[in-house]
Amino acid sequence: MTEFDGLPLLRSPVAIAAFEGWNDAADASTAAVEHLEQVWQAREVTSIDPEDFYDFQVSRPTITMAEGETRKIEWPTTRFTVASPPGADRDVVLIRGIEPSMRWRTFCESVLEICHSLEVNRIVLLGALLADVPYTRPLPISGSASDPEMAEKYKVVPTRYDGPTGIVGVLQEAGSRAELDALSFWVHVPHYANNPPCPKATLALLSRIEDVLDLPVPMADLAEQADEWEKRVRAAAEQDAELGEYVRELEERVGDAGIQPLTGDEIASEFEKYLRRRGGSAGPTAGSW
Repeated sequence: MTEFDGLPLLRSPVAIAAFEGWNDAADASTAAVEHLEQVWQAREVTSIDPEDFYDFQVSRPTITMAEGETRKIEWPTTRFTVASPPGADRDVVLIRGIEPSMRWRTFCESVLEICHSLEVNRIVLLGALLADVPYTRPLPISGSASDPEMAEKYKVVPTRYDGPTGIVGVLQEAGSRAELDALSFWVHVPHYANNPPCPKATLALLSRIEDVLDLPVPMADLAEQADEWEKRVRAAAEQDAELGEYVRELEERVGDAGIQPLTGDEIASEFEKYLRRRGGSAGPTAGSW
């Protein structure tokens, strides 16, 4: 790759983005982008100045020691890295950050301006939401696409949700208006097992990335981690009769025909009942993205 105006000149690049916060149940989507950064040895090319977009009392900067002496402040921001997967004829722009606190439209313009400078013509947005799904089955993925043919090609299961959205939904709409191919995948994370990490959900998103890029993604030890995660959730269900019965109800609802989609109201109602029985608080759910 060669440098042009401070940014690399890339080969038919596709961008993949994920954001911490409301869009990232169990940290599953940002974990997917972080995994790609690591296995493809991505290098940072630029970042967005956080001053205009973050409330630093909500997303606080952190201070660390560098070389045992110098104190360094790391500011919350959105970073752009570039990877050149081995054997691929294209480069991949990886975007990972934190959902901004303010000025979302300007933030999206900044993201898309960098994508334009890198000559990106397709952006894939990753999200994770809490849902009424059994941990024992493949975790469903829903989403949307700016083009019906693209939705059909990548087997995007459309969402029926209407309501508040996060930066993933806003950025996808902005990308579509900017005549960028914009595609989103949201993995459904079991709401009763939502403590991060959730390697099974991350694996599900990475399999969709393989489809879009048409190249294999090294999974490292994610499969083993996903298996360990299932074992831990199974052990919890075996020790808790109420949770075990709840999971069995979800399995029966799924049956042999695959995931039967529920309405957002139905999922929210079930989730609220579960929380009332057991206590706790909710993040984003299948009825709220």
